[in-house]
Amino acid sequence: MAQFSVNAQRLDPYKNFKFRVKWDDRYVAGVSKVSLLKRTTEVVKHRSGGDPSTSFKSPGRTEYDAITLEAGVTQDLEFVKWANKVWNFGSGLGGEVSLADFRKDIIVELLNEAGQVALSYAVFRCWVSEYQALPDLDANANAVAISKLKLENEGWERDYAVLEPGEPTFVEP
Repeated sequence: MAQFSVNAQRLDPYKNFKFRVKWDDRYVAGVSKVSLLKRTTEVVKHRSGGDPSTSFKSPGRTEYDAITLEAGVTQDLEFVKWANKVWNFGSGLGGEVSLADFRKDIIVELLNEAGQVALSYAVFRCWVSEYQALPDLDANANAVAISKLKLENEGWERDYAVLEPGEPTFVEP
């Protein structure tokens, strides 16, 4: 059974703006947004004919929502390389999909304010179902250009081996 460490000093919840994403054993540069990790389990209703008019409920199939990653457009090729494993235009008949390695497991880490890993989730058998290389371009705008990956996946789980970090303190001189 998993053991949890509890930091009795921490009363504040973790913030949503410190995180990082990793695949192929390396952190992906520039990821600025990760959509929610969500799963939904269908409800199966059943009853017997002689029972009162109320139904019993039990769990059915569980579905995991796709995850969207957003990153500022840079020279980093991680998004496009992965997207091209699912569909590589112009690669020739039979070579459009890299069946051997178009799926990847990814890691999403949530960091505390000190930059220490506080929570970690593994997302399994992801593949790119949508890729946006560039946003709308507008000469009158003042914004960062963002690319997007939509990742289908077959589930995720929290890594309970990642324990709550001891928080650093400043030592007064």
